[in-house]
Formats: sequence, structure tokens, C-alpha cells
Amino acid sequence: MPFPRRASRLLVLTGAALLVLLVIRLLPSHGGGYVASRVIPQRPRVFEGFDPVHPKQFHPPASIKPLPTGTPRRMPRVQAADADFAQTAETERRRQAVRRTFERSFGAYRKYAWMQDEVTPVSGRGKDTFGGWAATLVDSLDTLWIMGFDAEFAHAAEAVTHLDWGHTDSTAINIFETTIRHLGGLLSAYDLSGDKRLLDKAVELGNMLYAGFDTPNRLPGFWLNFREAAAGELLAGTADPSASPASLCMEFTRLSQLTGDPKFYDATDRVTRFLERVQNDTLLPGMWPTVLDFQHEEARDSQFTLGALADSLYEYLPKMHALLGGLDDTYERLFRVAMDAAEPNLVFRPMLPGGEDVLFAGDYQATGAARLVPRSQHLTCFAGGMFALGGRLFTNDTQVAVGEKLARGCALAYAAFPTGVMPEIFTMMPCERRDLCAWDERAWAKQGDEVLPRGFVNAWDPRYLLRPEAIESLFVLYRVTARADLQDLAWQMFEAIMRSTTTQYANSAIADVRAEQETNKLDSMESFWTAETLKYFYLIFSPPDVISLDEYVFNTEAHPFKRPS
Repeated sequence: MPFPRRASRLLVLTGAALLVLLVIRLLPSHGGGYVASRVIPQRPRVFEGFDPVHPKQFHPPASIKPLPTGTPRRMPRVQAADADFAQTAETERRRQAVRRTFERSFGAYRKYAWMQDEVTPVSGRGKDTFGGWAATLVDSLDTLWIMGFDAEFAHAAEAVTHLDWGHTDSTAINIFETTIRHLGGLLSAYDLSGDKRLLDKAVELGNMLYAGFDTPNRLPGFWLNFREAAAGELLAGTADPSASPASLCMEFTRLSQLTGDPKFYDATDRVTRFLERVQNDTLLPGMWPTVLDFQHEEARDSQFTLGALADSLYEYLPKMHALLGGLDDTYERLFRVAMDAAEPNLVFRPMLPGGEDVLFAGDYQATGAARLVPRSQHLTCFAGGMFALGGRLFTNDTQVAVGEKLARGCALAYAAFPTGVMPEIFTMMPCERRDLCAWDERAWAKQGDEVLPRGFVNAWDPRYLLRPEAIESLFVLYRVTARADLQDLAWQMFEAIMRSTTTQYANSAIADVRAEQETNKLDSMESFWTAETLKYFYLIFSPPDVISLDEYVFNTEAHPFKRPS
């Protein structure tokens, strides 16, 4: 029996209406309206034999070391006195300009890549680079809170509760990146907001990452391979970046502090004890090489750096001291010895035509004729802030002065290039002595490259990836010294970045900072743009009580953790 025409039409209209509602439900929100939840992209389950919430331990620890107990030590003040800071109308104008840039960038993510890891700022699409667990969303939670995007934060925090660590397109995850971005982002957002759902999500993730330590010697590898974890076959690496296992301690320690479960602290403390055992048994005693053999617990490599592969190992030493309230003097001892080796061997003053008294951090080659390699990186720009923070915590004014010269060196490198932005990796001409550093035109003619700014020998990697390290150090030095000209340097950097990286949708990494005209956009905007770079720009123009360095300590992804009082 055929359907009546009216009933048929009604059925078609009803179906069309339901389809429209479904499409609206799936679309990202626009403008200021927010819905309660989102449909998350469907991803396959991780290897079926691996339980991400309660992973089986094949090599359980014989004992669990508890967190240090006792009353936290009274720390030296890190920030300058509040009265030394001035919040002017111009400062506030700059701060609001940074806030609008974040709003635009995060808005592009929300519109084109919601619940994916990143938005592509040139083509306006989404892509997954870190397991498909919404890296930009999780990484940006605390930035939303700090910048006062209350509705957006509430919407994002609710969306995070729908993340399922048991579903990913990856067969293995990078333990370091997942820890600093996802675990760090959740813990920081909880510290700031008190939203218990974020801590619950952090515990879930912490349990999964804890499986990475399930190796015969309880030291983690670089990857958490789900199939190997399910079979008890994980091993520590024999040539892993030293920073990777050695830069998990802040996040795991904070998770133990917040939950009362010491297993997370115990896991990373084992890495610290390995570092302690080998610190003075390396080819540059006091420092650890770029790669370490965590499986055999040896340190035989000959390359040393404060840059890529090793950076946050050193960064976390003074920060762990602060996070533990000074109750374990290990981190102070490790830092003091490491900096006593790093400062004379890796830090150099470059020969510059203007004679500027600034510093850069290079590399050190320990074999053959052991020597400084005056090759610096954008990544090493964090070192200015590290020296300043360590100098304040451990009452070493010389280190604070070194930190300021390092920070100003990176600002100089920004200003030197046509785009106003420094390259990823470059080489300079080092002076033999820091107190005598006259410009040598003959040496420049022999070593230099006429297409580069005077003083720069080459640009090994001319890209700019929206990295935060230079503004990070300027922010720390501004809070430590209250010198207003550091804010001016930061603003010059911000304006140059905006000129060079702005796209139709947000901001993009660029291919060559030497470009005289239009820059070549690489269609990449990693989550650290909204999690770190814009956060530090915002904070350097904020009053000193906004995330005070005497109340919070930042992980390497710029996530502030509450310090014990």
C-alpha cells in the first residue's frame, strides 16, 4: 500500500530537519556561543592487550619512595619587589594585543580543528601529531584561564572530559611530549581552576604514562609502544635524548603531590638517581651528554649542549628544587655542578660590530681537541631564564647576570634578521675573552657570510617555528629585575613575529627568517604557540602578581604548577 503524499513529504521534511540538527551538532561553534560537549573524532582503540587505565606491571618496583616530608624551606625571593614594576596604559595596550592574537589563533583551532591536535594556519584544516588527543586544546587550557576567557575555558574543560586515552591512531606515543603537553596542561589547569574533572583526567593519563617505566631497570624508553607494553617487553633506550626521561619529574611529582600517590614521584626519582650517579663520570664532568644509555645506565657520548635533546634536563633542576620546597637538596647540588661546567665551556660572547656585551649558549665537543662549537639554537634561548631562576633560588648574582646577557643576546638575534625573527640554528664568531671582544673585519671577511647580518657565520636552519624560548627568558628576566626595557624588547619581537607569521586564519611557522619581502609560510602552528609563546608575551605585560614566580613554577611547556608555601 503506497504512503499518502502528505505523509511522505512529512517524513522527508522530518529527516531533513534531523540531518540539519546533526550537522549543526558536529560543526565547531562560532562567535561566543558554546555547547556543552562535542562529538570527538572516532579513533581506533590502542592495542587490545593494553589497558591504558590500569596497565599491567610486569616489572613492578620492589618499593615505592615517598615524597619528601617536612615543612618547605623558606625560599629566596625570585621576583623583584612589587613596587619596582609599573603597569602603564601602553603596557596594558600591548597585553590586550597579545590577548587578541591568542583569541584569533585559538578561534581558528576551535573552528577548523576542534578535538584534533593542531590547526593548519594556512589551509585552515585540522591534523593529528600527538596521538589525536586534542593537543592544542589541552595545552591551551591554562592560557585560557590566565587570559580571562572564562566561557571558553569552561567549554574546553568540559570537552577534555570526553578524551579517551584508549583510542588513538598511534601504535606508540612519545612519553616526553605527552607528559609535558597533556599531563602538564591538565595539572596546571587544575592548579589554577580547582576543576576536579581535570585532575581525574590527569590521573587517567598518569596511569597510562606510568606503564612507560615498566622496564627491567624501571627507567623509561623514549616511546610507549602499546604492543610491547602489553607483553612486558618495554626496555629503556641505549641512545635516547637525555632530556626525554630526565624531564618528566616535574609533572609526575606534581601528580603525586596532588593525589597523595607516591608511585609517580618514585618513577621519575629513579631517573634523577641515575643522573646523580653519572654526573661526574662523563667526558665533560658535571654535565650530561646529549644522549644517554638509560638501559645500561652509562653516559659515554661526547656531545654536550644546553639545546635540543638535553635542554629541559637542566631546566628542571632548579624548578624541581622549588616544586619540592627545597626538601631534597639533590637538585640544587646537580644544578650548581652542571652550571659550573656549562658556563665556562658552552657560553660565549660573540664578536659583533657594535661591541654589544651579550652571550649565547653553544655546544661542546669532548673528543679530539675538545672545544666549544659556537653553534646556537632558538631552543637554547631558554637558558637565560634558567640561569636567572637558579641564581635567585640559590643566591648567585653572577648567574643572574649571565642569564640577563643570554636573554638580551637572543633579543639581539631577533632584531638582526630582516624579518625581525631569529633562525632555528645558527653559528657566530666567538671571542676568545669576554672582556676583550673587538670587531675583527679581517676575521669576518674570512669566516662570515655577506648575505647574513654581520657577526653571523651561517644560518644552519633558517626557519622560525613560533618557538617561545626567547620570550620565555625575557619574561623571567623582567620579573627578576623589573627592567622596563626588557618589555620594549619583547614588544619589538612580538610585532616582528606578527608581521612575519600572520595568515588568513592564525599564525604560521616560516621557512626563512632571512626573507626580505613576503615570508614563506609552512602551514604549521604547534600547540606551543598558544600554550607558551603567547602566554609568555601576555605575562611580560601583566602585573607581577599574575602568575608570580614566587608562587608558581613553570614546566617546560609553560604550564605553571603551584609551589608549596
